Amino acid sequence: MLHYLEARHQVIEAVRGRATRPAAEVVPLEASLGRVLAEEVTADRDYPPFDRSTRDGFAVRAADFGHVPATLKRLGEIKAGEAFPGTVGAGECVQIMTGAPVPAGADAVVMIEHTELKGEQVVVKGGVEPGANVVPRGREARAGASLLAAGTRIGYPETSLLGQVGKARVQVYRRPRVAVLSTGDEVVAVEARPGATQIRNSNSYSMAAQVILSGGEPILLGNARDDVGELERLVRRGLEEDLLVVTGGVSMGKYDLVEAVLRRLGAEFAFDAVAIRPGRPAVFGFCQDKFVFGLPGNPVSTMVTFLLLVAPAVALLGGAAAPPLRFLKARLAEPVKQPTQLTLFLPARLEGQGSEVTVHSLPWQGSGDVVALTRSDCFLVVPDNVKELAAGAWVDVLPRNG
Repeated sequence: MLHYLEARHQVIEAVRGRATRPAAEVVPLEASLGRVLAEEVTADRDYPPFDRSTRDGFAVRAADFGHVPATLKRLGEIKAGEAFPGTVGAGECVQIMTGAPVPAGADAVVMIEHTELKGEQVVVKGGVEPGANVVPRGREARAGASLLAAGTRIGYPETSLLGQVGKARVQVYRRPRVAVLSTGDEVVAVEARPGATQIRNSNSYSMAAQVILSGGEPILLGNARDDVGELERLVRRGLEEDLLVVTGGVSMGKYDLVEAVLRRLGAEFAFDAVAIRPGRPAVFGFCQDKFVFGLPGNPVSTMVTFLLLVAPAVALLGGAAAPPLRFLKARLAEPVKQPTQLTLFLPARLEGQGSEVTVHSLPWQGSGDVVALTRSDCFLVVPDNVKELAAGAWVDVLPRNG
């Protein structure tokens, strides 16, 4: 049984070794958020394209400040988007706004807070160094410089940069199509009225949400009953997509049929258990040229194993790098016991701010308790090699990604 980090590593290496570059498509800039760039983006001109003021104040010559306070003659003003037609000479200055181009002759900007305006005379109360409050032309990027590499996932800073360089339409990789299949005779459609011993198919929708958050396009196949023929038919359908994720039917029970059906279809498995709770009976393999995951059916188990194992596979199939697992550190609010030799991922909530953040493990009734998970914003990670964590201990926290 693998440690979860080793299982994740095996997924990443397997997918990275077999994944081919996705096809590209062009989308409007406003539709690019979350997509993965399929082209390198370069600077279309110098950035900034002129010496830019970073403050409201006065464009000055630093050489005029051998003695302070100094009094200068105000020649005029420059707003953002305008250019001053003259040159700043000795003993002169120009009033300037944030974002405006610094006029010829000036080499610094003094903040307005450090000045006093008396008619057309400006009294500067302190010294000014050359280059103060000025970003020189090309300091951010030179024309032709590479700004974003292919494979970059587009977030809001990237959308701003794409707009800055005039990319109204963006070439991105096609999203990987991820087939999502739930299993079990006890599962009915979300819109159905369940019987006393039945549950609605919520897993398909939580997995679809995680697929979208990971950069994929979910293809919902519904639910397969505990019948080999029906399960095989739907698995074959799922293998037509880029990736198949099945939930339920991967444990050791009489009606846990997923592995057997996949083996009949020629699947080879990298692992069929991971040393975590919830989520121990997680399966990863390769079947008919497609990667396949079998995740446990309890909803929290499904969500945890998707976050740890499936998310990096979706990212790689979409042309992006596998996202790293980034843990936060927080102080534990209450003691937590470790009754197993598995790594625990417990629904938890962060409270406080700054350096005073604490994490509270939430009461929950096991891996079927979605209610508890909705009250969480992270998972408290309890290592497999400790018996108890004391209140006040620094612990690892894995934020939810949605």
